[in-house]
Parts: sequence; structure tokens; C-alpha cells
Amino acid sequence: MRKLLVSLASLACLYATPIASQSRTVARGTQILWDTYGVPHIFAKDRNGLAYAFGWAQMQNHGDLLLRLVAQARGRASEYLSADYLDEDRWVWKLDLYGDAERSLAAQPPEMRAHIESFVAGINAFAKAHPDLIGDSVRAVLPVQSADVLAHANRVLYARFVSSPGATGDAARAWRDRGSNAWAVAPKRSASGHTLLLQNPHLPWSDVFTWFEAQYVAPGVNLTGAALVLSPVLEIAFNDNLGWTHTVNTQDGEDLYELTLSGNGYLFDGVVRPFEVSTHVIRVRQNDGSFRDDTVRVRRSVQGPVLEEKPGKAVALAVVGLHGPPLHGTYAQWWEMGRATNFNEFLRAIHPNQISGQNITYGDRDGHIMMFYGGNTPVRSRGDRAYWAGVVRGDSSSTLWTSLHSFEDMPKTVDPPTGWVQNANDPPWWATFPVVVRPQNFPPYLASRVMPLRPQQSVQLLDADSSITWKEFLGYKNSTHMLLADRVLHDLLPTAKASSLGNVRAAASVLATWDRQADSSSKGAVLFTEWWAEYGRRRRGQPLYAVPWNEQSPRATPDGLADTATAVAALGAAADSVSKRYGSADVAWGKVYRVRRDGLDFAASGASGEYGVFRVVGYSSREVDGKFRANSGASWVAAIEFAKPVRAASLVGYGNASRAGSPHRTDQLALFAREELKPVWRTRAEIEKHLERREQF
Repeated sequence: MRKLLVSLASLACLYATPIASQSRTVARGTQILWDTYGVPHIFAKDRNGLAYAFGWAQMQNHGDLLLRLVAQARGRASEYLSADYLDEDRWVWKLDLYGDAERSLAAQPPEMRAHIESFVAGINAFAKAHPDLIGDSVRAVLPVQSADVLAHANRVLYARFVSSPGATGDAARAWRDRGSNAWAVAPKRSASGHTLLLQNPHLPWSDVFTWFEAQYVAPGVNLTGAALVLSPVLEIAFNDNLGWTHTVNTQDGEDLYELTLSGNGYLFDGVVRPFEVSTHVIRVRQNDGSFRDDTVRVRRSVQGPVLEEKPGKAVALAVVGLHGPPLHGTYAQWWEMGRATNFNEFLRAIHPNQISGQNITYGDRDGHIMMFYGGNTPVRSRGDRAYWAGVVRGDSSSTLWTSLHSFEDMPKTVDPPTGWVQNANDPPWWATFPVVVRPQNFPPYLASRVMPLRPQQSVQLLDADSSITWKEFLGYKNSTHMLLADRVLHDLLPTAKASSLGNVRAAASVLATWDRQADSSSKGAVLFTEWWAEYGRRRRGQPLYAVPWNEQSPRATPDGLADTATAVAALGAAADSVSKRYGSADVAWGKVYRVRRDGLDFAASGASGEYGVFRVVGYSSREVDGKFRANSGASWVAAIEFAKPVRAASLVGYGNASRAGSPHRTDQLALFAREELKPVWRTRAEIEKHLERREQF
């Protein structure tokens, strides 16, 4: 069979390539039109053909990555790949994530199960047709099974979002770099009179977090958006009438319980209960190619698996979906969301509330907007956030939850008078201003009560403009303004300018003339972030601000410096450090912070959300040349205007392919560095004008 992979030199010669007869059995009449950014546009006669082609397309662009994800989902990555994966493999077995996936597969509605099976058939068919595009290290993973897809979903949820292998320790619930921005602007605040929607998750640029842009069209569905690799459906998307996006929320979906051990069991409601005990042997690949065995022994209490033990005590984990009602309908819910054509249909689609840990921000052609605090929170008998953030007593059924809050229980901001909603991983109370949803009307454990700087900047950008144009919408999305600078420099600069030390005065001058942005050309941002880090080190364990954040002034606090003298001394140290490392205290941000892949190297714009920056970009540790490489943050980005026809622009900054040799590994990198988006082509006529190649099944 003729190879489907074509060289760059031959892309001008567009052709239709027939797929093997085995493929036509599942996907007869399906086409994939690949555009010049490596985005597949799938046109299918039925749902199963669509799913088949979606699996095929993911293998085309991300084959080796997809198979690595399968290895990890099975809890066998340390066997297939290397011993580096052992800790996470042990976590997969400890939580029985693959067993739950097998149960979930059996519980799928027939249509969804057929969809998943067709998706997997497309994956395996591509691997069979193109063995030369499968790396030796992942070949043993084949064939992919339907349960692997659901096991991967479990790994995303229970090893990255709701829970993680670091769930014990101090019981902290830090989201680290996993965040997002979301906006929906109603026609009353849009200059065009059309609803605007911003989709902008912030995730690490690798592994399980890799986004894949696509469009799929079949009877009853015409959806464009992105899915994490190995998802059989689009997860953040829009159609001709409506769209949605997700942001990680502040729900607490897991709890740690301290058990009192007695004999071979544990005390529960005054009696000794035996543990359920299971073992699993993991084969662990050694550097010389040999294997050793690692045995995982799991003791399971009524709450869930035991994570740690010490004399007389143990800590067990209860987590939504694995304890209490199961969550088997996640992919089915996303599918139904994509099929909805209006607000009421969308509400029916999300009513099962199966997508845990994620808010849903929504907008549609009819002018409806919404921020829904979606996901799953246990119905708890007592306590606030602080109580459940620690380790609670596990010797009584009084602390054990068995049900989850329903769709009706959850906070929703729908069509507020302000005409806009936002979320930047903050709690639901500040989705719009004046507020519509108030925390006192909900259980005290449901959501935290704090508004960090990035959400404040998000609100400020929206609230300041009563008639937002399309151009402004795109510009606001790329804002690199450091709100933190507005809160602290008014305290720092007067004292620093009066310092007797020349380096401090010079540094103050740099910060005084700085534009307070983290744009590539901004001079002062490097010094500012170095100073803030040094100030934090010197004030470790002590307040940083003169006025801490408070709920009475959520958009104006924190403010000022708690210790101006220490801050000034830290500025001198920071100025010396930056000057020594980069030759000048006013070095441009983009000279130090870079966008790099496959030999390409661009100046970066964007910084961490901790500074109140809306365009979030995270960076690696300092590299050999002393610079930092972008490796997380703004990943999938799409701006949508629900005009007629829909107007949209998008970007997967690191490219829509990870496969070695693909031109689509880097063809969006320069756009990302320039703070630009690419057009989204949705009609056949548009796609044909920008066609790289087509595949016919």
C-alpha cells in the first residue's frame, strides 16, 4: 500500500489515498482532509467512522506518544519503557485504575462503547499500515485495547488532577502548573453584538497533557476543538451554535483518613474490620535489557487503598469516582455536549456532571453565557475546607462520605447583568462583578475563598471595556501585564530611589521605566521576578504584603510590602545577580526566556500566573546557556465569535504533532512567540484552499 507520509517537497501534489479494505469495513466513505497546519478535518457518514478516523489521525501525528500513554495507563510503563516509570506504575495498581477502566468499559452505553472500539480500531489499523512510523520502544504495546482508553482517562484524573502519587505527605492540594483561563462575553459587551468565547488551558507541554486539534463532522455533529491525545472525543470545542471550555477548579475530591490498626485489620465503628489485600508483580526493565520484579501489595479499607503505614496507624485514600458513585460517563457527556445546538440542550448534556475537577465556561449564538462550577464534590457531614484538607479520623462512619453533590447543588453564574463571565482557576464566587453566586449559600467545604492575582487581572481586563472588539479580545488574551508590580512597586521605589547604594538606585530606575509587562522586549521584568524571589527567600515564613488578600476587597488586595527595608536589600542583591548573569540589570525578558524546539529558538513573551500575568507561560530550570525554555502554560488557545458564519482563531503553540520528522512539530512555534493565532478553517471550501493532503477510507 502506498505510504501516506509525504515529504515537504511533495505537499503541493495533493492526492487521495485509498486505505486498506479492512479500514473501509469500519469507516467506509470517511475522509480526512489535512490542512497545512496538520489539523485533521474528518468527514464521516456515521459516528463509528468518525471515531475510527479520529484514532487513525491521532496515530498519524502522535503515534509513539499515544502508545507511551497506553503503556502508562496499563501500569506497565516500567516494563515496556524504563524503571523511571515505576512509581507511577505502582500508583496505577494501588488505585486499581485499570480494573476500574474494565468495569467502566462494561458500563458504557452501547453507542459509546462502539465509539471507543472504533477509535481503537483506527489506532491499530494505522499501526498495521505504517509499522515504519512506530518506534521500537513502544511497538510491544500494540495492539491497543478499548479498556486502555478508559484507563488513560483514569490516569489523567487520578495521577494528574483530582489526585496524584503525592496525595500523602502534608496533604497539600497544590495545583502547581495545571491551570487555565476562560472567558465568555455576551452580545451586550461585544462590539459586534456577537458572543465571544476564549478557550485557554494551561498545561505542561508533554506527555499526558498534549493537545490535539481536530474537526469532526458526521450526521448530528460538526465540532472543532482539541482533545488530549488518546481521548476518543473532543474535550474543549465549539460548533456553529455554541462552545465551551474547561478550567481546573478548586473542588476537593479526595480525602485522607487515619486508620487505627488492630491485629491484621483496622478499627471501624467499634469493630475490627479486615483489609482487602491484593498483590501485583510489575516487571521492571533494567538498563541492560533484563528485568526484575517489583511487588505491589495493596491493603484496602472501606475508604480506599492504604497509602502509608506506621506503627499502629495507616492513611487511606477516598477519591471521587473510585469511592462512592462511579464516574463512567465522562466521554459520553463530552460527546453530548458537542451535539447540543442550544443552551437547554447543553444543560441537559452536562446534567450528569461526570467531568470531575473541571469548571465549564460556555457561550452561544443566542447570547447565553455561563460559568458552571462543574465536577464532583463529596457530600460531607461536617467541616470546612481546612478540616477536610488535613487527615481526618477514619475509625467512624460519621466521616465517611458515600454520595456526591448533584448538578443542582453546584454554583452557576448564568447570563449575569454584567455581560461577562470568567474563570482563571479561582473559586466560583468571582465569576463576574458584581457577584451573583455567594459562598454563604453553599457548604463551607465546596470551594476555597481566595482570589489570586491572575483572576484579578482577568476580571480587570473584561470589566474595563464595555464594548470589546474582536481585535481587542485577541489582544487582551495575550496580556502579559504583571499585576503584582502595581501592588508592590509603589512601596519599593520611593525608598529604593533614596538609597545610598548606587546599584539599588540604578535598579529602581530600571523598574520605574519598565512597562510592567513580560513581553519579549520588556526591560525590567527579569529584574522584577528575580527581586520578588529574593524578597520571598528573605521573608520565608513571614508575610510578604502590608495588606493581605481579604474577601471584602477581593480585587484590590494584597497590596504593599510588609518589610520595605528587606525589600530594598533584596533589590540590590537581585540587581547584582541579574547583571552578573546577563550583563545588565535591564536585560530584555525575551533574551532570557525562550521558546525552543528542534533547533528553533525564539524570544518568549509570558510568565507565571503568580505575578498576575494573564498569558501564562512556564519555563524549565536554567539551561546550559543560562536561559530558560518555555515548557508549560498556554497550550491550546482558541478565540471564537459566534457570528454567521462562526469566526475563530486557534493555536497549539508546540505544534499539532509530536512525531519525529513531522513539519507540524514546530510550524506554530513562531506564531506563539509573536503572540499570534492562526485561522480556523471549518467549511470544505476553506479547507480545500489550505489542503495539505487527503485520506479516503
